Amino acid sequence: MQYQTPLDDINFVLQELAGLKEILELPGFEDISEDVVEAVLQENSRFAETAVAPLNRTGDTSHPKCENGQVTTSPGFKEAFKSFAEAGWQGLNHDVQFGGQGLPKVVAAPASENLNAANLSFSLCPLLTDGVIEALSTVGSDEQKSTFIPPLIEGRWTGTMNLTEPQAGSDLSLVKTKAEPQPDGTYRISGQKIFITYGEHDMAENIVHLVLARTPNAPEGVKGISLFIVPKFLVNSDGSLGKRNDIWCASIEDKLGIRGSPTAVLLYGSGQGEVGEGAVGYLVGEENEGLKYMFIMMNAARYAVGLQGVAISEAALQGAESYAHERVQSRSLSGSPGPVTIAHHPDVQRMLSTMRALTEGSRALAYVAAAQADISRHHPDESVRKSSRAVYEFLVPVVKGFCTEMSLEVTSLGIQVYGGMGFIEETGAAQHYRDARILPIYEGTTAIQANDFLGRKLFRDAGTVASNLMEKMQHDLTDLKKLQESSDEHAKAVGLICSNFEAALKSCEKATRFLLENANNNLEAAFLGSVPYLLMSGITIAGWQMVRAAIVCINRINQGSATSFHKSKLSTCVAYSTFVLPRTHSMAAGIVAGDIAISYTKQV
Repeated sequence: MQYQTPLDDINFVLQELAGLKEILELPGFEDISEDVVEAVLQENSRFAETAVAPLNRTGDTSHPKCENGQVTTSPGFKEAFKSFAEAGWQGLNHDVQFGGQGLPKVVAAPASENLNAANLSFSLCPLLTDGVIEALSTVGSDEQKSTFIPPLIEGRWTGTMNLTEPQAGSDLSLVKTKAEPQPDGTYRISGQKIFITYGEHDMAENIVHLVLARTPNAPEGVKGISLFIVPKFLVNSDGSLGKRNDIWCASIEDKLGIRGSPTAVLLYGSGQGEVGEGAVGYLVGEENEGLKYMFIMMNAARYAVGLQGVAISEAALQGAESYAHERVQSRSLSGSPGPVTIAHHPDVQRMLSTMRALTEGSRALAYVAAAQADISRHHPDESVRKSSRAVYEFLVPVVKGFCTEMSLEVTSLGIQVYGGMGFIEETGAAQHYRDARILPIYEGTTAIQANDFLGRKLFRDAGTVASNLMEKMQHDLTDLKKLQESSDEHAKAVGLICSNFEAALKSCEKATRFLLENANNNLEAAFLGSVPYLLMSGITIAGWQMVRAAIVCINRINQGSATSFHKSKLSTCVAYSTFVLPRTHSMAAGIVAGDIAISYTKQV
């Protein structure tokens, strides 16, 4: 099956839910029209479908190779990345000052989704480069910005983040990589980093590593970590490449999925470069503030990984739907004279509807979050910027956690739709599942996202953002209830959406009260339900977007301007309400039982 970007749903979400028109009216976007956005997404669609998607299977079967510290990427990747860079895709939403195009994040989001859906392994390289650009744009010195950001945006160089070490996975307080200060103001970096995505490859002239390391006499734990720029090749004063730095790729990992992406073990200070012993690094900001700076890149990456969950789900959905409409098996319950395609069978319809509901609900959640990021940066009113920033930061762990966990369900259902053929590699369904499996793990596991969601979001403001969002949800629910009275043909469907969303809202409110009440005196009981609460919040907020989508569709139907897309979208809203929203009840029940369950779970 040839992957096709879902432009109809992308445009619907941008225009009707994410408020594209209002975003384009913000200061800084005056020269960007809806026509420009449409042209960008059309060309992005063409590039994803024709240049990137055909390499997805290639990367899975013909893995990158590492010989003598040099990595050769999968066939076609180098050429595709060259085309990607020349077309300007890396700079889509970055600052025009450094050569970017300055488009809103809400436009960059679907462009990123399309590339990831076409080829998850390929798209990891620009994803991480985006994070390096954002981090340096925020906390780099003027010299660092002018030296490193333009070639990163041009795609001549790429970027990575180096956090993990053999003894320090998610616990960065255990980082041991050393940074020795030098008389010329540079540092010499020594140590080992593992799981470094695109840490070594042949697709760009240079690789800019952002590395966490400890200076001499630094405080213990996370308070003693600093951030350094460590390029593969040193950069001369005129911008040309100089000596090979002392960074060596010891090996690349053999992985369950995303096999086309080289995941490197990097050695710093092994004496393999041309600069003597120790890799030359440049301090970013101040010493011992590295974790704070790295969080800029990590948060950018976490949002981007959430989009990857949406992307791989769309790819799996398209494959399953295509197969279901081709595979002939058994007679229908309506009494067909002969065998029918499996798309006629109720349980296959349930699975496909659930896959589509989860995918489109997650897409809406992610794009709405991106719109909040744009408002937080560009709105002229400081108070609006501040409130939108709080909402965006609240939503980032939800986008990352919910959208990635959701992708496991969607890709697994995709295999089930295929039946036995889903277990056979040649159909591609198994690759989607294998590729998706890393998403709830890297850039912070779902539990880490949930810890952040409770500790730094819900508890820190005593539930203010959560409460404000639930008020907005209630307002839209009221609007949909009013439409139920004027929709004879779809009154029962609208009633179903309303009742199930109202019940989900009550479950969410119940769980939120319990968590806030236990924030001070019973933290273990609260955090026992942290992941369920994160997922319940994702289900509810995505369900909110489906409520808003249903309002648009019903209005169109009542006005006689509905297209086949709007009718299909309403069906997806009903499916989300039927198969997804009721899950919030059991999640809430488990959360509020935490004060009893915690003492027993310790015995397991």
